Amino acid sequence: MNRNMRKLFLFLQRENVINLLVVILVIVMISGALIAFFEPNLSFASGVWWSIVTLTTVGYGDISPSTAGGRILAVLIMFFGIGLLGMLSASLATLLIRKRMKEDKGMRASTVDNHIIICEWNHRTRAIIHELRADPQTSNIPLVLIANIEEKPIDDDNLFFIRGTVSEETLVKANLQKARTVIVLGDDSVETTARDAKVVLSTLTIESMNPDAYTVVELVDKINEQHCLRANADEIIIGSELSSRLIASAASDHGISKVISELLSSRYGNEFYSMPLPKEMINLKFIDVFIAMKTQSNATVLGVQKGSTGEFISNPDIDYCLSKNDNLLVISKDRSPT
Repeated sequence: MNRNMRKLFLFLQRENVINLLVVILVIVMISGALIAFFEPNLSFASGVWWSIVTLTTVGYGDISPSTAGGRILAVLIMFFGIGLLGMLSASLATLLIRKRMKEDKGMRASTVDNHIIICEWNHRTRAIIHELRADPQTSNIPLVLIANIEEKPIDDDNLFFIRGTVSEETLVKANLQKARTVIVLGDDSVETTARDAKVVLSTLTIESMNPDAYTVVELVDKINEQHCLRANADEIIIGSELSSRLIASAASDHGISKVISELLSSRYGNEFYSMPLPKEMINLKFIDVFIAMKTQSNATVLGVQKGSTGEFISNPDIDYCLSKNDNLLVISKDRSPT
């Protein structure tokens, strides 16, 4: 607390706000003493009160000078008050505007925690942010964008921008140590090989600084997947592979791409997501859980995940027994079926 107060004091002093406040305080004390001198029936405390009221041009009228000296002093305080308060208001407004400009330009460090860091900006980044905001689970979570662009690209009060390439310096500014998830996207401005190499290098840096953060990595070429695995990436998305599989499926099973798009989007239709196994369903068989979820919540269970990041078992046998740490992968109209 003392350190923060000292930093605030030095900041205000550097911006000349402290000097201005000292001048105002001195004027209030001197004018309070003078009005008490000119007005015989007025105490120093009442004089200070009158000085503050007059300086701020509030003018309650509960105290008014009756002597010539007191009235001349009042006139001087009124004129000085307008100028001093104008200077103070302008200084404070400048500080706020400068702070906002620094945030929009990505020049300020982030202090949020339990947040999601997104590395690189491209057309996919915009779509990712829209999907995160459409999902009730992440609609209000702080997001920190690290990108080498001129200014904050989206008007989102809970999106914080750090300007620069992904490095130890920018990751520290993004408060990586307290982040829960990091999304590493490819840089579209470079060719494929260099783009994936940059992603791998960013992943290595992130994992070395905070191995507890869950890293989701985007690659172009599957041949670079092993490099990301060695860098300890938690989840790897290969864009070309997903696209080719979806196109092939759509060619043989017409319309399947629309179904996949609906399930993966939080903005419309049914959602596909992971949820903890309800306590009352622990040690039940998969078929019993499937029927219970469908009848009670109108949710369809597609598979089971061993823990939050473990092995995924799609369409388990009907006799498969679910354990305490299993997660259900379900399709439902909302994220939290009841």
